[in-house]
Amino acid sequence: MSREGQLLKNTIIISFGTFLPKIITVITLPIITANLTKAEFGNYDLITTLVFLALPIATLQIQSAAFRFLIDYRGNKEKSKEIISTILLYALVTSVISVIIISFALYKISIGMRILIALYFLLDLLLAVIQQITRGLSKNKAYSISTIVSSTVSLCGIILTVQFMGQGLFGVMMSMNIATMLGIAFLFFYLKLWNYIDIKSFKKSTLKELLGYSWPMIPNNLSNWVLKLSDRLVITIVWGVEANAVYAVANKIPNLLATVQSTFVYAWQENASLSVNDKDVEDYYSGIFDTIFKMIVGIMALLVATTPIMFKLLIQGDYNDAYYQMPILFIGMMFSSIASVLGGVYVAHKKTLNVGISTILAAVCNLVIDIACVNFMGITAGSVSTLISYLILTVYRMIDVQKIQKIKYNYKTMIFWIVVLTGMCVICELNIFWLNIANLAIGILVCFISNRKIILNLPKTLKRKFKGVPKNENTA
Repeated sequence: MSREGQLLKNTIIISFGTFLPKIITVITLPIITANLTKAEFGNYDLITTLVFLALPIATLQIQSAAFRFLIDYRGNKEKSKEIISTILLYALVTSVISVIIISFALYKISIGMRILIALYFLLDLLLAVIQQITRGLSKNKAYSISTIVSSTVSLCGIILTVQFMGQGLFGVMMSMNIATMLGIAFLFFYLKLWNYIDIKSFKKSTLKELLGYSWPMIPNNLSNWVLKLSDRLVITIVWGVEANAVYAVANKIPNLLATVQSTFVYAWQENASLSVNDKDVEDYYSGIFDTIFKMIVGIMALLVATTPIMFKLLIQGDYNDAYYQMPILFIGMMFSSIASVLGGVYVAHKKTLNVGISTILAAVCNLVIDIACVNFMGITAGSVSTLISYLILTVYRMIDVQKIQKIKYNYKTMIFWIVVLTGMCVICELNIFWLNIANLAIGILVCFISNRKIILNLPKTLKRKFKGVPKNENTA
């Protein structure tokens, strides 16, 4: 199969494991916002984000090494066994130590909630490691199924415990833990992971090599934490938990763009790593970047255009102020998506230090703007700091990645579409009925024009796939 065909295949498979669970998350949002108090929702958001922070510190981000190094040794079962055994033993030890620390750190919280939070961290850590092992073994279908299983069980659990049993935050955490546990169990048995685990296969030299790759990703993840959490912490400190709840809700729909782009990025990281030594790598990377950029444009156009409708359908409770943050956050998420695609090139060349440096720069900018503006801008400071910091991250990576791998950028096309999308966000911000209707039409048109080649060729592509006809060299 061609590189483009493999990328398309992986993108479709992974999309089920990233986008479908997010749809389920969106479905649960009105249930959570309607049944949790603002204080409970704010605490729930902080718990999940703090776990996001603590996980890379506990693992030294070794799960990213699992994915990248297993790619290099596909077909070599003994080496794969050595890598997996080393990673899992290390992850198990660090997770136990982390859970003990968390249990003592949360001594002021009730025992029941403390147990649920510690368990959530432990399970989330193990699932993250095993999922990256799954991707490294090229079992993308299993990866997607595991996320679908987890999110579906989580949805059912939240409906039962929160909607019908009125358990509030306790019910949400209980449901998430059970769902994550089932996701781990599925992958463990599907992969027959016990065949890859042998304490004798653990090697210090392998662990050193893996950590040598992964530890520079810690600054990257900590900086990502600053980018994602500093807004909320600063808002919480200055304006309170309820203001954080409003800002958290404002992020839900824009984050759908980040979810969709993560589908491309996961598949792109694999293809970029497999193609890194090809002779035509410059043209291949340039073409893929251009294609993914246009897909991001199309998706963002549709999301912005349908925001007034989605907000009314999905957001319950007194969160109207959240709507006016979304257009700003949409532009920020667009730049975040572009930066993530460029991050795939760093991963392919194993330049994890460059990933960390670029993200640190953006994180510092984010935090400085938050602190400087939050007193007089309120939660809007979080939205503006997100936009500016991701813009800086994108520009930095576009320049820096050229030192590692030459990529041809179509600057005129990029600037044109960014201006168009910014205009759509301004219209969305105004929230006037007839302008929203016009914006919907513009969004559909932008999506079609920016991706017209893909859309027009899709029937032919699907027809070839179903008939098993190989692609003709002269096909456009």
